[in-house]
Amino acid sequence: MTRNTNARIAGFTFLFYIAAGITDLILFGKATGGEGIAAKLASIAQHATYVRITVLLTLLDGLSAIVLAVTLYAITRDEDPDLAMLGMICRVAEGITGAFVASSLGLLWLATGGGLSAGDAGATNVLSAFLLKMGSWNPPAIFFALGSTIFSWLLLRGRMIPVPLARLGVFASVLLVVILPLQLVGFASGPITSFVWLPMLAFEVPLAVWLIVKGVAPAARRQPA
Repeated sequence: MTRNTNARIAGFTFLFYIAAGITDLILFGKATGGEGIAAKLASIAQHATYVRITVLLTLLDGLSAIVLAVTLYAITRDEDPDLAMLGMICRVAEGITGAFVASSLGLLWLATGGGLSAGDAGATNVLSAFLLKMGSWNPPAIFFALGSTIFSWLLLRGRMIPVPLARLGVFASVLLVVILPLQLVGFASGPITSFVWLPMLAFEVPLAVWLIVKGVAPAARRQPA
């Protein structure tokens, strides 16, 4: 495929990836509403269809990350094949680890009566609390941030997209690279862990539209000294 074909595929995939991810968060939030583990399990049982949809969306998001890995590599490999390969590996790792749906399926299993017996309510609550907590751990996002940093830098260095947009991508990606590991180990919490995603959203949506409409410019060639 040509670079512009890859660019357009990447643009559409970015939009799908964002829409599916936001829908996933909204539906899972509705399905796990309530105070306390027992209330959350009751809500999951009541909204089991939502949880099943989120499982499918999670799998599709994982596939989307792999598609982006391949297409962004094809776009940026002429600028620096080694860095582009590293970026692709990070996005593939994101896709594979992000498609892990055991916690959601485990919660659904416990909530719909397929789990422990009624006399083991305490164990059910402990296991459910663990699965909910495990679902909040987000190592795939770290791979995403690393891959995004590399690809954004290559797009900027090669002047393949507008420079201000590429610079925003580098800034948004580096910000996530710094904050997400701190969040994972408990050093960062509160509103910042949500607001930190806004620059990335402000970058990826215009990027997707640009890739669909304009494609990418040829990588800037550098003359040897």
